[in-house]
Formats: sequence, structure tokens, C-alpha cells
Amino acid sequence: MISKFKCQLGQGGFGNVYKGWLTNGTPVAVKLMEKSYNDGEEFCIEVATIGMIHHVNVVHLLGFCVEGSRRALVYDFMENGSHEKFTDTTVAGRCLLRERLYDIALDTSRGIEYLHQGCDRRIIHFDIKPHNILLNSDFTPKISDFWLAKSFCKERNSVTITEGKGTIGYIAPELVYGNSKHVSHKTDV
Repeated sequence: MISKFKCQLGQGGFGNVYKGWLTNGTPVAVKLMEKSYNDGEEFCIEVATIGMIHHVNVVHLLGFCVEGSRRALVYDFMENGSHEKFTDTTVAGRCLLRERLYDIALDTSRGIEYLHQGCDRRIIHFDIKPHNILLNSDFTPKISDFWLAKSFCKERNSVTITEGKGTIGYIAPELVYGNSKHVSHKTDV
């Protein structure tokens, strides 16, 4: 399965992302989950969470595949990659205009607001960062990478977690310094 993909787009904690093509020639991003913890729980979380989300600023899951211990997620291909590569102003040719950056920030916040208020169940992402904001050909941002996400009833104001979640440098202060393991959707903000 892995040998069929030659163009690596990125890598994460649970595997690599490759460029692939559907039989009709449409480019896609294929996330191969090479590492698995908790008997594939992170894969099930991502499929269940992203499968119930339909918003212009959230990446679209096209499908998934399970072959033994191998798991793959198939997403829309984002031509401009992650927002991370446009945040470093020292890289020539990758600097975005201030107006475009403002639009990206505004649209990303719309996606976060949808996760928190617009879905049937409230979703906390736990890992909002430039690396997980993908940009399509028009630089429309799409929130991605839901393996840490947690969903819960909108009637509840918080959810209990057993361990801190997120990337160092982006983790909400209440998860780092707080004694409470009760977090709200404000954790993403």
C-alpha cells in the first residue's frame, strides 16, 4: 500500500500524507495511519468526527480504507498545502498579503465556530495550529487533523479529559497549568 504513493505531502504523529488520484483522475490526499495506539482508536475518532462535519472551512473526508492493521483516510487535495508554510516571512515567494491573511484567519474562525456551535454535537479540536489549517487553490482555509478531537452534547458546557492534548506551544493554558481536567470548547480559541 505504501509503495504505491511516491509524493509525500506531509507527516504527522500517526503516519504520512501522500498525494494520490481517484480513478477519474481527481487528486486526493491520502493519510496512511502507520502507527496505531489504543487498537486504532485515533482512526475511529477521526472518521467518526470528520464524517459528521460539513462546512466550507473544514476538510472534507471522501472515504477511508482498512486492510488488516493498515488504515487510510482519503481527503480532498489542498493545492496550497498547510498555512504553516506561509507563516514564515523569511521564505521568499511565500509571503501572503495582509488582506489574504486576514481572510484566512476569519474563515478559520468560522470553521472553529461551526465545530463549537453549528454541529449536532459540539466538537473540540484540541490541535488548532497553522500546520492543521490547509489551503485550497483559492487559499480558502480548511481545518484538518481531527485525531485528538472530542465531541459531546451541546447541552454540556465542558467535557472531562484524562490527559493533556495538543501540540507544545499551541496547548491551551488551562490544560498545561490547570488542575482541572474539565475543558470547554474555549480550549480551541
